[in-house]
Amino acid sequence: MKKVISATAALFAASALLVSGCGTQPAVTGNTQSTAQETQETQNTQVQEMTESNTLTALEVSKLMGNGINLGNTMEAYDHQGYLNGKDPTSSEGAWGMPHTTREMIDGMKAAGFDSLRIPVAWTNGMNFESGDYTIDARLLDRVEEIVGYALDADMYVIVNDHWDGSWWGMFGSASEETRAKAMDMYMAMWTQIAERFRDHSYKLIFESANEELGDRLNDKDIASDSGTLSENECYEMTYRINSEFVKLVRESGGKNADRFLLIAGYNTDITRTCDERFRMPDDTADGKLFLSVHYYTPWDYCGIKALDHWGSPKQYDEQNRLLKMLTKFTDQGYGIIIGEYAVLMNGMSPKPDTDIFYTNFLNNCDLYNYVPMLWDCNNLYRRNECRIANEELAKLFLDRSLTAQSSLTEEQIADNARKEMEEALEAAEEKMTDEGDIPASDDTAVAWIMYQSGDYTAAYCVGDLYDPTNKTYGIKAQNALITGEGTYTVSLDLKDIGNPKGVAFAALGISNGETLFPGYAITIDSFKVNGEEKEIGKGYTSSDDDKCTRMNLYNGWVHKVPDNARTADGSLEDVSAQIWEAGKNERIMTIEITFTFSKAPAVEE
Repeated sequence: MKKVISATAALFAASALLVSGCGTQPAVTGNTQSTAQETQETQNTQVQEMTESNTLTALEVSKLMGNGINLGNTMEAYDHQGYLNGKDPTSSEGAWGMPHTTREMIDGMKAAGFDSLRIPVAWTNGMNFESGDYTIDARLLDRVEEIVGYALDADMYVIVNDHWDGSWWGMFGSASEETRAKAMDMYMAMWTQIAERFRDHSYKLIFESANEELGDRLNDKDIASDSGTLSENECYEMTYRINSEFVKLVRESGGKNADRFLLIAGYNTDITRTCDERFRMPDDTADGKLFLSVHYYTPWDYCGIKALDHWGSPKQYDEQNRLLKMLTKFTDQGYGIIIGEYAVLMNGMSPKPDTDIFYTNFLNNCDLYNYVPMLWDCNNLYRRNECRIANEELAKLFLDRSLTAQSSLTEEQIADNARKEMEEALEAAEEKMTDEGDIPASDDTAVAWIMYQSGDYTAAYCVGDLYDPTNKTYGIKAQNALITGEGTYTVSLDLKDIGNPKGVAFAALGISNGETLFPGYAITIDSFKVNGEEKEIGKGYTSSDDDKCTRMNLYNGWVHKVPDNARTADGSLEDVSAQIWEAGKNERIMTIEITFTFSKAPAVEE
């Protein structure tokens, strides 16, 4: 991330040190170039001195950490049983298919534009905790320390945590008080050893209290089969307690740990759940040294699985921008934000379509709000044996946002550039998703359309009571209808150009503003065609969830009883259902066409 650091007004009043930003650096030659290089070297020396003396705050260090990357599926690859059976604990490093980590791989990450490295670790790969022995095998500590050294030598910030680790964390939710006590004893023993091993390491080494386990996963049953006893409120309280004990333990371990930067795991590392008032940051004896960790894989259907193969609708941009802005709740309180994982997980070795625009908007948000993004990668985007990002477009994206890519922008310019690019991206998305003939949304008109989500979650059109013709999978063509009163109308969806959507997870016929402009009207479906063939359907009812949008559910598995405001054109609710369309699970959906009559409904028969 191209960012500027301004740690103190005295140090940077004359010149802002750019360590990340957006834009094009002016060409410099001759004496001008020499002067710029000398200035940069002086500023780098000043920042190095401030880093070593640890006079920076988490918000200031956020600017120096730039882009980050994870050494994914490597030191956290779980092979605890192998250790119990006599294996060298470092052999787990390749258990999930990753190559042996080398100094050249880490140097290559730095050269690719990543200025921070997160090293997830499964410490029980070197611990016989079942016997009550919480000693971490020295060979595992040595190997983690070696990789940490690679990163520090490459002038990177480094994060070390305890990562999933077979989900022993579920012991905290055990029905047994003894097991819960063992969980805390084990956690404290683990971090006592880690803190002791690294107590004198550079301040660029950051400890992270957990991964995604602090929250609902405290009830996991992977290891503690009797877990699951904690209520949600108790999970929040236990999360606070664990984070608090973590901070206290590290601070009391002495050396540089007394004021080392610490990364506090959010609730499930989920943004919304972490912004809940029940989540509390722990107290700290060091001032301004805490970061908050969250992860970002939204929407999961696109980022995590193959259900969605495109991203970039206005609604998706709005969702990303809204969620990331929520985290300013914590930066306003002086906490740094590290997004410890984000990614559009790849199909093999090839990025998904629209990965570039997803990452660009995401990184612009991080520029705007001064967050540290840490890409989750498991030898996919960054090829470790080649020490490079193979995809040229994405390689340029990350390299252009490295700490050394720019040296001429102020913090204000960076934020302005990010904001401008985000606004332009949203405007372009609206244009991209708007087809000729689309009926615009308006509070003064009623528009009928087909809400649709495919059964395999690869295609969607305007799901929800808010009519928005741009909220769709790119390539879907819709024929919507302007409702002017009683009459017969036809609406349709054409999905032929968007891959291979199958089945239905949700569908409804909606009429925007129907309840306000045509109160008491009912829908009667006259014709229902899928792929051009007439389909038999059950009897539906007309209702509204928000007292504004009129709808008839075609397939809604979340509705199990007829609502009180249901009505029909014949006045009878006998045999009506919210699931009147029975689409086959693997039925290829290419077109949907509905002809319906909209008319004033009689009183419902009692």
